[in-house]
Amino acid sequence: MIPPRPEAGLVLRYSFLWRHEADQGREEAAKDRPVVVLVLLAEGEEVIVAPITTVAPGRNAPAIEVPSRVRAHLGLDAERCWITVATLNHFVWPGPDLRAIPGRTPATSVYGFIPQRLLQATRAIAMAELSKRVPGLVVRRSQ
Repeated sequence: MIPPRPEAGLVLRYSFLWRHEADQGREEAAKDRPVVVLVLLAEGEEVIVAPITTVAPGRNAPAIEVPSRVRAHLGLDAERCWITVATLNHFVWPGPDLRAIPGRTPATSVYGFIPQRLLQATRAIAMAELSKRVPGLVVRRSQ
């Protein structure tokens, strides 16, 4: 199941393309992972997503930890994880890169929603990074 319209704070399984993968000319990500919809553009027809990763961010890296209660609510692994904004993906909704979550019946790409406070904190970090105008921060995905 793929929602007909995206919503900010929605957590999805997605084939997230990291900047280094895009720089290598790859069009397909090495791994599917949970992502958070941060921003809706063009009246919800386009989205910007941030990945959730179990790799701890480096010092001063633009990331925020996902609290254990939120991980449990979403059905993520118990392992610590972070929403990072070191690379963001921009795509036209729904795009070909949404994936079904393994083991979920009925099949769905939706984990659920993060709390509004976590979404706002993540957006603030993302806006700070975007204001730096770092080349390649946003990887645009093809349709």
